[in-house]
Amino acid sequence: MLYVHIPYCHRKCTYCAFYSTVTAEGHQAYVDALCLELKRRRHSLEKPLRTVYFGGGTPTLLSVAQLAQIVEAIRNNYDTTALEETTIEANPEDLTVAYLSDLRQLDFFNRISIGVQSFHDADLRLLNRRHDSRQAQEALENAAAAGFSNLSVDFIYGLPNQSLEAWLDNLHHLEGSPIHHLSAYSLTVEEGTMLHQQIGQGRFVPCDEDTSLSHYQALLRWAADHDFHQYEISNFARPGHMAVHNSRYWNRTPYLGVGAAAHSFDGLNRRWNVADTRRYIDSVMSGPIEHEEEELTLKDAHNEYLMTALRTVAGIDKNLVAAPFANRLQHDIQRFVTTGLILDTPTHYRPTPEGLLHADGIAAELFL
Repeated sequence: MLYVHIPYCHRKCTYCAFYSTVTAEGHQAYVDALCLELKRRRHSLEKPLRTVYFGGGTPTLLSVAQLAQIVEAIRNNYDTTALEETTIEANPEDLTVAYLSDLRQLDFFNRISIGVQSFHDADLRLLNRRHDSRQAQEALENAAAAGFSNLSVDFIYGLPNQSLEAWLDNLHHLEGSPIHHLSAYSLTVEEGTMLHQQIGQGRFVPCDEDTSLSHYQALLRWAADHDFHQYEISNFARPGHMAVHNSRYWNRTPYLGVGAAAHSFDGLNRRWNVADTRRYIDSVMSGPIEHEEEELTLKDAHNEYLMTALRTVAGIDKNLVAAPFANRLQHDIQRFVTTGLILDTPTHYRPTPEGLLHADGIAAELFL
């Protein structure tokens, strides 16, 4: 698995707590540094690549020529003969007919994840998104017309002042659309974000838990009615279109992350590059890449696996539980089996639909 981080955005969304920067300069220097990091760290992944994911930020803010430069560096330094899934995140306003046509000519990306968030212009203004509802619809149509058949849409629900009817209207926009995957996230207001400040100033009233829950339950009903199968608490796919890359994160598959603020994981150690584009570029070009590292204990790795696995419909694979902790987990999880939140199957501890709602709390109570 390879993750490529593009930290640039046209503007900062009000809810975003990820590292990104709003600037029209320095993109080429960053691309050059990315390509050099890909070369310098090529021995970090000895096996053939199965998935590649360009995330951000906004990867489609780069020109197709710049994306082509990164793709060439991947092909030159890694075994790409076994690639199954190659994803690029995109914002609707970037997905013009011309851009998509050029992107298709790269013959590399086979999946596009489009950050629609909402088809309502008032929501998009609140979130400080750059596109409008018309551009969102056109992006889906343009991508399908360009020959991209594996399309995913990101939505956010539980927005301030968002009614159940408005949320359902967003979902109805997807009916008959060419998408095969949906990621729908309940809005989380993170400290330090613009939205957190605006709520603190009384400009918006956050959505209450009951309303957010009604949105989630409506999402489950809509997904079931339209052949979108839930496989993680926020992710739904039509048959054969689960996100391979993200699913492997949840199974703690090792991966290499390149770019400013990008994380890597080798099975026991986590590493993350400096979250500053200028310092990242300078360090890649002049010497050791500036980063931090953390060696996970067996207990840490166990707790991480519980946290991610319990958010999936498949649940905890008993074969992936470290032997020293298997008996204790078998004992401790029984109280959630008794209350109907977990199913104890021969191979998995699987959360029920109600259990998925309490996944984080269950995991916290099972932590060592």
